[in-house]
Amino acid sequence: MKLKNIIRIILGLSIAFGIQAITATAVFAAPYSIEKLPDATVYSDFVVGPGKYQVELNPGESKVINIIVTNRLGKDKAFQIQIEDFKGTRDITRPVILLDGEKGPYSLKDYLNLASSTFSMGNAERVTIPVTVKIPTDAQPGGLYGSIVISTITDPVEQKIGDGKSAGVNPVITRIGSLLFIRVAGKVKEDLVFKDFSLRDHASLLGSSPVDFQLLYENNGTVHENPSGIIHIKNIFGSDVANLEVEPWFVLPDSLRVRELSWNAPFLFGRYVATAEIKKGYDGLVDVKTIAFWVIPWKIIALTFIAIIVIVSVLKWLSSKISISIKK
Repeated sequence: MKLKNIIRIILGLSIAFGIQAITATAVFAAPYSIEKLPDATVYSDFVVGPGKYQVELNPGESKVINIIVTNRLGKDKAFQIQIEDFKGTRDITRPVILLDGEKGPYSLKDYLNLASSTFSMGNAERVTIPVTVKIPTDAQPGGLYGSIVISTITDPVEQKIGDGKSAGVNPVITRIGSLLFIRVAGKVKEDLVFKDFSLRDHASLLGSSPVDFQLLYENNGTVHENPSGIIHIKNIFGSDVANLEVEPWFVLPDSLRVRELSWNAPFLFGRYVATAEIKKGYDGLVDVKTIAFWVIPWKIIALTFIAIIVIVSVLKWLSSKISISIKK
């Protein structure tokens, strides 16, 4: 009897542990919902969206943001999720810097929550990752900035080279981030300055299109701004020849940001005047700056001049030949 009881206890514990292990494995294996896509084309990459998400929340309020990751690598792959702060800079070539674990001046990372930091999926599959943003009740009004960074996890087998030995170098890891712009409601400092409007390299004379415009903004406030507007272009006669839409772009606090736009036209000649009318994004304020520039297609002019010289020279030569024939 004692032996039978011991066997029953062992079997019962085995079944209980087995059920628990299966449940735990299922939870770990599928922390997020995965969808199979009809298009299985291999692009050797993966896609993360949205690239940018912005929302205004009140202190104490929370919201779920869905990050979508699509596997187009052509094989099953494991991925890692990291939460990082980011900030702007005064280097116009680097509009955003990920802080690699450090807290930023407008840190969001402590207010973001994930169900799991890893997941796996096959080719042509898409996973939805809910990210909970919870703003504390004592949060100060202004901007908070963080990023959800998705990276591939390299399988040890993939690090082997042809002879089966380790490659001996760090594997190449692809990282793609989704930027989160959270504005905490309340009274904030908004101080966006339109620093400069010019052509690229501050040129005033061009030989042909395209005409590349640059708009430079400085944000001295405590929240990001989204300026937008239009560039009106007139020719030497004062007639409108083009209107370029300046779609909204972000300028982070304590940073400089350049926006570039190109104007392509089949043929340009003469003096032009461009006027940028840019809405700051708050209080209905509009910045206006005007520049003038010339487009002289010197290559066409030079070729035309050479062609004229050649034609005149040929005509003179033919004229002299005709005169000689008449005299004879």
